[in-house]
Amino acid sequence: MPEAKKPAAKTDKAAAAPADKEGSECRDELPDDETVPGGQSELTGLFVERPESTTVIKGKNVTFVAKVDSSDLLRKPNMKWLKGKWLDLGSKAGKHVQFKEAYDRNSKVYTYEMSIIKVVEGDAGGYRCEVTSKDKCDSCTFEVTVEAVQEEQPANILDAFKRSGDAGEDAGDLDFSALLKKREKKARDEPKEDVDVWEILKDAKPCDYEKIAFDYGITDLRGLLKRLKKMKKVEPKKSDAFLKKLEQCYSVDKGKRTQMHVELHDPNVQVKWLKNGVEIKPSAKYVFECVGNKRTLTINKCNLSDDAAYECVVGEEKSFTEVFVKEPPVTITKLLDDVHVVVGEKVEFECEVSEEGANVKWMKDGVELTKDGKIRIKKDGKKHTLVINEATIEDIGMYYVYTNGGESKGELEVEAKELEVLQSIADLSVKACEQAMFKCEVSDEKVVGKWFKDGVEVKPGNRIKMSHIGRIHKLTIDDVKPQDEGNYTFVPEGYALSLSAKLNFIEIKIEYVPRQDPPKIHLDTSSTGSKNTIVVVAGNKLRLDVEITGEPVPTVCWMKGDTVISEAEGRVRVETRTTLSSFVIEGAERPDEGQYSIIVTNPAGEDRAELTVKIVDVPNPPENVRCMGVGEDTATITWDPPKFDGGAPIKGYLMERKKQGSSRWTKLNFEVFESTTYEAKKMIEGVFYEMRVFAVNGIGISQPSGNSKPFMPIAPTSEPTRLTVEDVTDSTCALKWRPPERVGAGGVDGYIIEWCKEGEDNWVAANKEPVDKNTYRVKGLPTGEKLLFRVVAMNIAGRSPPCTMKQSVTIREIMEYPKIRLPRQLRTKFIRKVGEKINLVIPFQGKPRPVVNWLKDGEPLENKSVGIRTSDFDTILFIRSAERDHSGTYTLSVQIDNMQDKADIHIQIVDKPGPPINVMVTDVWGFNAALEWKPPKDTGNTDITGYTIQKADKKTQGWFTVYEHNRRPSCTASDLVMGNEYSFRVFSENICGLSDEVAFSKNTAIIGKTDLEYNKPAFKERDMSSSPKFTAPLVDRVVVAGYSTAISCAVRAYPKAKIVWMKNKMIIGEDPKFLMQNNQGVLTLNIRKPSQFDGGKYSCKAINDLGEDEVECRLEVRVLKEKKEGDEEKK
Repeated sequence: MPEAKKPAAKTDKAAAAPADKEGSECRDELPDDETVPGGQSELTGLFVERPESTTVIKGKNVTFVAKVDSSDLLRKPNMKWLKGKWLDLGSKAGKHVQFKEAYDRNSKVYTYEMSIIKVVEGDAGGYRCEVTSKDKCDSCTFEVTVEAVQEEQPANILDAFKRSGDAGEDAGDLDFSALLKKREKKARDEPKEDVDVWEILKDAKPCDYEKIAFDYGITDLRGLLKRLKKMKKVEPKKSDAFLKKLEQCYSVDKGKRTQMHVELHDPNVQVKWLKNGVEIKPSAKYVFECVGNKRTLTINKCNLSDDAAYECVVGEEKSFTEVFVKEPPVTITKLLDDVHVVVGEKVEFECEVSEEGANVKWMKDGVELTKDGKIRIKKDGKKHTLVINEATIEDIGMYYVYTNGGESKGELEVEAKELEVLQSIADLSVKACEQAMFKCEVSDEKVVGKWFKDGVEVKPGNRIKMSHIGRIHKLTIDDVKPQDEGNYTFVPEGYALSLSAKLNFIEIKIEYVPRQDPPKIHLDTSSTGSKNTIVVVAGNKLRLDVEITGEPVPTVCWMKGDTVISEAEGRVRVETRTTLSSFVIEGAERPDEGQYSIIVTNPAGEDRAELTVKIVDVPNPPENVRCMGVGEDTATITWDPPKFDGGAPIKGYLMERKKQGSSRWTKLNFEVFESTTYEAKKMIEGVFYEMRVFAVNGIGISQPSGNSKPFMPIAPTSEPTRLTVEDVTDSTCALKWRPPERVGAGGVDGYIIEWCKEGEDNWVAANKEPVDKNTYRVKGLPTGEKLLFRVVAMNIAGRSPPCTMKQSVTIREIMEYPKIRLPRQLRTKFIRKVGEKINLVIPFQGKPRPVVNWLKDGEPLENKSVGIRTSDFDTILFIRSAERDHSGTYTLSVQIDNMQDKADIHIQIVDKPGPPINVMVTDVWGFNAALEWKPPKDTGNTDITGYTIQKADKKTQGWFTVYEHNRRPSCTASDLVMGNEYSFRVFSENICGLSDEVAFSKNTAIIGKTDLEYNKPAFKERDMSSSPKFTAPLVDRVVVAGYSTAISCAVRAYPKAKIVWMKNKMIIGEDPKFLMQNNQGVLTLNIRKPSQFDGGKYSCKAINDLGEDEVECRLEVRVLKEKKEGDEEKK
């Protein structure tokens, strides 16, 4: 630990405070009632030893030590070192500030050290250390005082400049001993007041330094000047630009806003803001404000990247500061849980922290865990997970997760797998040339193992075979020999388990005559419920052990029908021992069902037994699921039973439904439904549904049936409305009605019309197929009868209620006089151009149906290009392409017997006119020419509305219009050019336009030259230069935040002026938020989605060589009250 000065216990605050005033601005002063510990104070709380206040020389190192007793703590305490009240020094750890931590297991004391390397004046101030552990907390304060480096000075300043040596104070090159001795004696005889020579030297002029040194006996003048230069206090230089500089440092919480202020001498001067030496551009994050001589930099939503050094630059002067962004500690909100797994299983430790995206550290036994093939670390928002694949015994231990604000731990316990032995191997005693088979069965099918004989691994060969089927392991030795005798062991891999048995070899030396007993089958099937019948659920295992007796050992043969079942290994196999024969079916299937027989034989006889194996399974799915009818919110579903019931009776059915296009099925019943017809309820009208059905028997539930065709629950429409009679004849009646008021999701497929005689109830359908229209003529009605009519709407749900006429209708023809209803546009001359279509629809009335006849100019209409179509109530005349010969008077007549009505239609087909005739220049005088012509022979079948006259000179041959719509066949062309010769052309014009052909003048007009001479005045170019002047100023505006706006003004200047836009007297740079435009002197500043920070004073300055001009306005940005209230509610 470096040398440091410790102040006395009675040191006052003024002595403890640092001499640097600027450094004191960055720390919080201690309260008046809080004393700084100067020595070992009484220990209280968690601290065993507290850090002490210290005075340290600038440039030296200093270390503070704090000790905490953890004997009463359940978890490791958390230590924080703070400067002032807010600055967490943990975020500043590095070369300058270093931390160290140690733990003594015997005394259970944690030792925390904080070292400050090369102390600077900014390190002076009050410090605090806090220790927390769950609900316990303790803190202590201490202070650091930094002193400047000073050489030790003697009590008498004169002694510093006397020569040293063996001869005393007079040794050296300069010998003033006699004089100094006399002065010393005189000084002793006559005591003087103590004089501070350094104060005299500080206030004196440099030219007086030599005289003062001589007066006070200072011989080393050069040393004096060096010491005086070191001791002189440099007075702070007053700034020419800043009235008030930036504070030495600023503190802000992460996500909050901070502001930095400076005050300037000149309110009009421009400032620059720098961050780490890089200029800051104004944006939504960095907002510049200028109010008078005050400049403000606002930083919104501070993050760790804003923790930097900032400068405010005015000309050549700068003001420095530093911003500290305080990041809140990340705490663990959900602690780790202990985990207990079996070897090979996956392990997951999961915790949650207080902030999304935070970094955590996973550790085990003091070693940080990282991602590898076995360990994965997942991060999902606030959730952090440590995954260990296939846990092993080595993974047992305590796992820790650390954040900068807390920690948690969880213990992992891994238990070895236990393997259950279902059938162990048994000792065997076999004779020569017989077969020996060791067999065992374990609980895990995936377990593999090895066979050993007397500790030596058994290898397969011609006589020795090893097999592994499912959970059964076999070792078979054929043609046993004496050397095969020994201890045999099966060892499963990965388990501390072994199964052993002994093979005994029996050597028969005595020949004997064996006893002969006829074979006997001892078959017991009483547990199956029926004699010699075995029921097996499909997929299960069947093992039938049959005991066999007889001497010698009988031969066993299993047969299914006429097929012999071999003893080979497989799904269906036979296992034979001396007195036991086993019939095994692995995973029973439906083809395994049938009659089986077992036959045993030996020299003494034969025995036979029959048995039946029945395989039962879940039933097949139901078939042909269909919808039989629908209602407003119901549907009736029916289906066919499954073809195969699985060998067990069907108990009932389960139904599910879903919307078409969805994948989510909804159960309709939880109890088994026995019928094959079901009414589904609570459905939504107009939505397509699909259904499926499951069959249930005693074994289980079948696979689902196929989906039914989509169906829609709908209801019939309401009855049609406003049924009325439109027309009646001797055998027909035309009806008209309105659609139903309520149609529903099924829509309307059509209408059925029915009639019956008055007083009867025998309704007869007038149409077999529904009609789409809302009108219908009922035919084949009895003449003179009184009939009632009704209409029914049809859709997929069926018939709607009928709409019935309240009064009967008598079927009888009604007489009506013929009358033509001529449209208004045909009552005057009907004019069309050549090539246009003509389609004239003329309605008429009359009963019975009148006879329609067309004439043109009093003669029958026989022109094939004119088409006529006539219906019961109107007639149509149409011409696909009109020609001029189609013009004329068309007469339409409608007649019933001797009653008749006529109407004349005048049709005129027009075309463009021909050219005028005989265009002549009749007279020329001065700069004028008179023209005359005759009207065209072909007027286009209409009147000429005017003429268009054009002229052309012989030099350019370019045609220019002289007159348009000239009504007379003559005109005068004026303003002709002297010396030119002109020709003319004339177009005719009618309602179709100008004529396609043109008439040229037969002669020309020559404008002769005169003796006039024109003296052209000298041209004097006008001086257009002018200084900038705004012709339209900027206008104050109030805008709504979030909506783009623009401010505009207009300027006039020549040469073109340079335009500068400013906000609060600060030039707007290339900020993407602002778009500056200049269109022919109209200046526009577009502001994209302004916020409240964009408000202020905007100005526009125009500058050129002749001068400058400036206009300004104020922009106020307001926030909608609704938006503010919404933000407050969110907060």
